[in-house]
Amino acid sequence: MDLVLDAADRHLLTPYVYPTGWPEGEPCRQLLSLFVITNLGALALYLLFGTLSYYFIFDHRLKTHPQFLENQVRREIVYALRSLPWISVPTVALFFAEVRGYSKLYDNIEDSPYGWTGVFLSMLSFLFFTDMGIYWIHRALHHKLLYKRFHKPHHLWKIATPFASHAFHPVDGFMQSLPYHIYPFLFPLHKVTYLGLYIFVNVWTISIHDGDYRVPRLLRHVINGSAHHTDHHLYFDYNYGQYFTLWDKIGGSYKSPTAFEGKGPHDYLRKLREK
Repeated sequence: MDLVLDAADRHLLTPYVYPTGWPEGEPCRQLLSLFVITNLGALALYLLFGTLSYYFIFDHRLKTHPQFLENQVRREIVYALRSLPWISVPTVALFFAEVRGYSKLYDNIEDSPYGWTGVFLSMLSFLFFTDMGIYWIHRALHHKLLYKRFHKPHHLWKIATPFASHAFHPVDGFMQSLPYHIYPFLFPLHKVTYLGLYIFVNVWTISIHDGDYRVPRLLRHVINGSAHHTDHHLYFDYNYGQYFTLWDKIGGSYKSPTAFEGKGPHDYLRKLREK
């Protein structure tokens, strides 16, 4: 995040916003800047990619499904916009620790123990590590002691749209993002790679709520896509994973998507029309 902060300081904050006597490295200034940047960035990612997905990928026929709520899209957006600033508070604390040099993020490819190979392997490692972390956190949030208070609001959306992707209770939203933030404190990761992965995971989160169930046939039971996550919203105890089905299979919570078996939401609507 220090790359973004440095760019913001250089091109906007130092010349136009902050008093000249307030140094760029001062902790209070960094915290304030990170809070603003994090919120604006999250808002931009959510609204930009959510809108693109909603208008160009999401199948609007799903809005006629009996479990699609009245004014659902508006409610999803309002809930997300209310939650994002609160999610950003602990997130900013972790970004601040990164900026102050406590993480294992590095600037140059030469700093990687294995060069470009190390960068590529770190990307794979990041995906598998965060997939594992999110699986167990997500599954824990379904425990009766946590579900009603923190995770139930996200399950209001049985037939989700891309705008449901970030419509979490703030505690739920932060807990499920925690593996992304923990990773660079445990393992070396290139700073630009980290930013790219951070954008990717937000876009992926939107994509598994987009109602587009198409996955290459060979990867249907490997990749956790929108069909898998739709069944999670519909049937509750299945498909907790984020990118892959690996941990659901290990944990006994994998369910073959009903959309792949002719029993999904689209098939339900087709049968209604036929009646």
